[in-house]
Formats: sequence, structure tokens, C-alpha cells
Amino acid sequence: MTQLATLFLNNLGPILLVSAAGFLVSKWLKLNPRTLSQLIFYIFSPCLVFNLLATSELNGQEIVRTISFAALMMLILGLLAWGLGRVLRLERRLLAAVLIAVLFMNAGNYGLPLTQFAFGETALAHASLFFVCTSLLTNSLGIVIASSGSLGLLASIKGLLRFPAIYALALGLIFNRTGWELPIPIDRSVDLMAGAAIPAMLILLGMQFTNMHWDGQPRALALVTGLRLVVAPLLALVLAGWMGVQGSAHQALVLESSMPTAVLTTVLATEFDIYPTFITTTVFLTTLLSPLTLTPLLAYLGA
Repeated sequence: MTQLATLFLNNLGPILLVSAAGFLVSKWLKLNPRTLSQLIFYIFSPCLVFNLLATSELNGQEIVRTISFAALMMLILGLLAWGLGRVLRLERRLLAAVLIAVLFMNAGNYGLPLTQFAFGETALAHASLFFVCTSLLTNSLGIVIASSGSLGLLASIKGLLRFPAIYALALGLIFNRTGWELPIPIDRSVDLMAGAAIPAMLILLGMQFTNMHWDGQPRALALVTGLRLVVAPLLALVLAGWMGVQGSAHQALVLESSMPTAVLTTVLATEFDIYPTFITTTVFLTTLLSPLTLTPLLAYLGA
């Protein structure tokens, strides 16, 4: 029990403390989280995604393996969530909310610092690539799913062109493959904004909780919580073993896959009006319960 308590305090404690600071300041000053969420969505997050991808030093095999792992994880979880959502007869908008809450984990503002604290810089490189992959899917597939709750598929796909993270991903890949570098003033500006992304996301996580209230969707909430916190870690362990992922890559990919629901889903839910209160409740509950699953997982992975 002492080891688990130490793992919790040293690795999860700092993340939860920063989120708590966001909650308290928001509660005290009555801040609007939407302003910060838009700054993250349109400025900080694209800069972070560009930086991570442009500076990645992983080889081609590691990149393909990480992308394949992330894609398979999300495909299997998505099929499970969609199938169980249909069994529960969830209406279209609520099913879209369930899908984004299950598929998109907090691999960035929760997963990256936790991986760094627990396993160091080598694992962080793998975790960063996983985050880039999930960011690509969040900012493409996530937008399509979220907007499909109210728009048709074609209109949802066209809506992708409005979001800067798509262009950041493309530019990051180009700069990575060509070895190009940004002019120093621009590079330093992008670096500063990328550095602000993770702290801002943690602050936003706490701020979002000030507006949380129960919205009466117990079956959907139980479905998301079970799939995200219980099924996802088990699936990640099985999938990593089947794909032969070892060492720091194994630690990073399994841990990242086991994160609670991403804060960015609250931004998607708000932008496209798919049960934002349900999504906020899901983010809060999965984050609150995550130490119960992540702490023993860290011990198992050898933190």
C-alpha cells in the first residue's frame, strides 16, 4: 500500500493539484471556461501538435507501430461503444457523445506529464507520438463524430477545414520529413505557445468542473466509465502483447491508452452541442476515478 500511495502522490498528485487550482480560481473569479477552451483549441493545441511531430526522433518502424496501435485501440473501442450504445437504444446525439467520450482519452494534458514522471524521457517520446496520433483522430474523426450528432456526414467532413490542428499536423509531418526549420522568432513563438498547452489544459480541466451537474444519463455514463477505465487498459495490455511492443514503448502506449476521457471532448461537445453537460460529467467522473485504475497499472508497468 505504501508503494501505491507513493506512486499516486509523485505521479498523479501534481496533475490533480494543478486541476484543483483551476477549479478554485474559476469558482472564485467566476471565469468562463469557453474562452480558455477556444484558446487551447485554436492556438495552444495546434502549436503543441506541430512541435511534437516536427521534432520527433522516433524511427519509421516505431512511428508505424505506434500509429497502428493507436488506430486498432480506437477501432475496437469504437465498435464496442457503438454496439453497446445501440443495444441500450441511445438516441443519435447521445450516442455521438458516448463515442467521443470513449474513443478520445486524455493522452496529452494528463498522459504526457504522467508518462514523464513515471517512466522518463524515452517513454515520453513514444507517448508524444501516441498523443500526436490521437490528436489527429480527435481533430478529424472526433469532429466528424461530434458534428454528425446534428449534421450529415459530408457537412461534418467539410467542417474539418475550419480547424487549425489539421494544418498543424500536416505541417509538422512535412517539417519532420524534410528537416526544415522555422525562422527563430516564429520557432520561439510556437515553442512558447506549445509549452502553454498542457498547463492550460489542466487548468481547463478544473474550470470545467465548476459547471458540472448531473444530467440523468446513468446508463450512458456507466458505459463510458467502464469502457474507458476498465476495458481500455485490459485491451491495451492484450494488444501490446499481440503486437510485440516492449520496454518503454510498452509502458507508454499502455499507460496512454488507459487515460480518462479527454478534456478536449468538452470543447467538441460545446462546439457541436452534443450533451456538453454529460461530457463534462464523464470527464469529471473518469478523472476522479482514474487513480483507482492508474495507480495499480503504474505498479504493474514497473514505475
